[in-house]
Amino acid sequence: MSLFKPCAGKTACRDDNVNCLVCGRSLEAIEATRRLIDGLAELAMSQGYDNVDEFAGYVAAKVVKKVRHRRDGSSSTD
Repeated sequence: MSLFKPCAGKTACRDDNVNCLVCGRSLEAIEATRRLIDGLAELAMSQGYDNVDEFAGYVAAKVVKKVRHRRDGSSSTD
C-alpha cells in the first residue's frame, strides 16, 4: 500500500507526464480525484445544501467506512 499525499496546489505541481513530482501521485489519479470532487460539489450545489461542511463530512466518513469494509473482504454497499 502507499500513503496519500495531498496536492500542494496546481501552481506547485510539476510532472513528468505520468506522475506529479511534488505529491508523487499519478496524473490519472489526480484527474480522477478532481472529477469526483467536482461531481460532489455539483451535487451539493444542485441540492442547495446550506450545510456543505456536514455533507462533506458525511461523504468523507462514508469513504473511510467503505474502504475499510472492502479491505476486510466485506461487500457492504452502505
